[in-house]
Amino acid sequence: MPNPKDVLTTGDVARICNVAPRTVSKWFDSGQLRGYRIPGSKDRRIPLAQLVRFMKAHGMPLSGVETGRPRVLVIDPDEEFASLLATTLTRDERCELRTALSMFEGGIAACDMKPHVVLVDVAVPGFNARQMQRVLRSHDDLADTKLVATGVGLTPGQAEAYRQDGFEASFHKPFDIHELMQTIDELAGVAV
Repeated sequence: MPNPKDVLTTGDVARICNVAPRTVSKWFDSGQLRGYRIPGSKDRRIPLAQLVRFMKAHGMPLSGVETGRPRVLVIDPDEEFASLLATTLTRDERCELRTALSMFEGGIAACDMKPHVVLVDVAVPGFNARQMQRVLRSHDDLADTKLVATGVGLTPGQAEAYRQDGFEASFHKPFDIHELMQTIDELAGVAV
């Protein structure tokens, strides 16, 4: 009998690859991702080795498989703050992190890394909460990405408006880094 960590569900694969579960099902059903069905059920199981083969063949980063750490994208126009945040969040290697100084850079980084969580400063030029949420949800690979708003002077009313626009959380700058990391872990589905 294989070790449970050696066999993954479509949900597990979706979290690792940061895609929608239906995307994993399509990969499986088309034969691109090999695995097997549970007898007497429609449930699919994918051996870890097959997932790694698939990810390598498609140029996908293996970081989610190898580390299990959440992938975080920080979009913030303040280069010093973004750098400090990156240094702080990656110090204990609890997450993989990339930074972007503009929405354009953030879009490219999101397509490349497929983050579990995006922290976006509401002061980034070109930021539009509804548009950002709509664009992410329109791409299967990014549909499950969680959004977190940050900003100086972020009021409770603004935070609630962002929640209504699809953001999971918001943080007023300066914020408690431990509270932020706990939120990232919860949103990315990482056991703390």
